[in-house]
Amino acid sequence: MTTELHVVLGTGPAGTTLAEQLLRRGHTVRTVDRRGTTPLDGAQPYAADVRDPVAAAAAVAGAAVVYHCVNVPYERQVEVMPRIQESVLAAAEATGARLVVTDTLYPYGPTGGEAMTEETPWRAVAVKGRMRADLDGRYLQAHQRGRVRVTLGRAADFFGPRVFNSSLGAAVFPAALTGETALAMGDIDLPHSYSYIRDVAAGLALLGERPDAAGRVWHLPTAPAVSTRRVHELIAELTGRPLSVDVLTEPGPWGPFDDVFMAEYAELFYQYLEPQVMDSSAFHLTFGVRPTPLADALAETVAWYRTSLRPAAG
Repeated sequence: MTTELHVVLGTGPAGTTLAEQLLRRGHTVRTVDRRGTTPLDGAQPYAADVRDPVAAAAAVAGAAVVYHCVNVPYERQVEVMPRIQESVLAAAEATGARLVVTDTLYPYGPTGGEAMTEETPWRAVAVKGRMRADLDGRYLQAHQRGRVRVTLGRAADFFGPRVFNSSLGAAVFPAALTGETALAMGDIDLPHSYSYIRDVAAGLALLGERPDAAGRVWHLPTAPAVSTRRVHELIAELTGRPLSVDVLTEPGPWGPFDDVFMAEYAELFYQYLEPQVMDSSAFHLTFGVRPTPLADALAETVAWYRTSLRPAAG
């Protein structure tokens, strides 16, 4: 087993699945959240609020690699995410660790349907998109100045085990299994990229193991885009029952997405009104890693939701 310590900040779906992947790869893993809990056997839980630079520095002490998987509610992102960035950068710099950041497609902004590669210009129009672009610029600047070795791993909309708060999460899979109505947004006949959470985690872990990957943005392995309607058809085939879908053509509250969330998300709704196509071929060409085929990833997700929805034995 490696003697290097890999520290995962944040224990949401991405952070937990990443920690699971790192343990599988034989690393020593510390997971950090405000509660100091971890659902994973073998990971070392640590309690810290990483907005606090002192707490963040203590949380990552001794790390060879730090993974930033912390997120906050949409209504607090513009205020809180820059503070977290400053704290995490300072902590990584103090311990000399490489930093791998979980990133989004928001900095690109609307593309008119053009496929997004790592070379696509950043033209964000949404407040949260511009905020993400500013953060990414600072991360890369920190690397260029020799302050911290930073790698950015971008993904499309998540789906998979543990993923609930996503357009392809709790608003779709439970309904597909119970016969209730699922949610979709925008034009479901347009191609739309969805990133499988286990591929995201494996990609982030690989970037953490490769010092030569630092200093740039990488698109994490993501299956070729198909229409959301086709995704729904595949899910229906897996569950053996038709999927009833309520399509939101404009932002509005629905089920798990309340009016506060949807009001904040409205500026990003363009992602469902034009083709949202992410090209991750550079990752495959460089590292030889392909995404899980979409049908297989959906099958694993359906199986996980089926188990998670099953009542516990009394």
